[in-house]
Amino acid sequence: IGPTDVRVRALRSAISQGTEMLVYRGQVDPDLPLDLPTLKGSFRFPIKYGYASVGRVEAVGAGVDGIKEGDLVFVHHPHQSCYVVPETAAIRLPDDLEPEAGVLLANLETAITIVLDAHPRLGCRAVVFGLGVVGQLVVQLLRRAGAVAVIAVDPIERRRQLARSIGATLAIGPEAGLVQRVIQETDGVGADVAIEVSGNPRALDQAITTVTFQGTVVVASWYGTKPVSLDLGGAFHRNRVRLRSSQVSHLDPALGWAWSAARRLQLATELLGEISWAPLISHRIPLEDAPEAYRLVDERPAETVQVLLTYV
Repeated sequence: IGPTDVRVRALRSAISQGTEMLVYRGQVDPDLPLDLPTLKGSFRFPIKYGYASVGRVEAVGAGVDGIKEGDLVFVHHPHQSCYVVPETAAIRLPDDLEPEAGVLLANLETAITIVLDAHPRLGCRAVVFGLGVVGQLVVQLLRRAGAVAVIAVDPIERRRQLARSIGATLAIGPEAGLVQRVIQETDGVGADVAIEVSGNPRALDQAITTVTFQGTVVVASWYGTKPVSLDLGGAFHRNRVRLRSSQVSHLDPALGWAWSAARRLQLATELLGEISWAPLISHRIPLEDAPEAYRLVDERPAETVQVLLTYV
């Protein structure tokens, strides 16, 4: 431990069913540099990965004054039972927060960024494609932002049921007739905004057809090396649809100078105690059984929402 470092003993870490599964399946350019300070090298195997760890601080350097031993912290760190990081990398969580709520901090920051990029207005109508953890959080945030209708789309019934319980006004599968159902539920005009967070390139094509004239489609999925083919000759062209990329590393400059990463982090930390998080945790698996956890997420996604690795 250096003078400005802390040592963290992990309690829980979350497996990302989007980004992390792309890495697990080898669907990321192996020469792409890793983009977190706790990660080094590239996406080439073998790789230590993960970015949502919560633990207790068990030791601090002599120069650390913002964090003390025993504090609950979140760190963008790979799945690992114990690690040393700079004090600035450890985000102090509220003392009374459940560690399992804390692991959602990274996903909640992503969801906040998506909603900020969507610019929902009071009374807007939205469609969310993909009901993994980020999609479920987006559903909740859209309702908090004033959306009167949030239509949730996912092929897995369990996730649709969950979305209904936390705020979706309608949850349907991506089957034929989807566009007509959205049009029907939005008084014949289509949604004001569609958010694609499924990781499935085909969903983006559907999203384009569900929005109204000059509607906005926010592309929050990272497709990795998967090819994306779009039909841009119909609804996209005639309806003047706007496509926006959303990525958590940056905030929309249109929000103004007052919005910063620190402000977003503060908001996310506060919202951890207010959102409905417990229903999102579907499995808790010990770290030593991580291979089983990855196979579960990869091969049986219909059974999972958020899978956690446990350490104690």
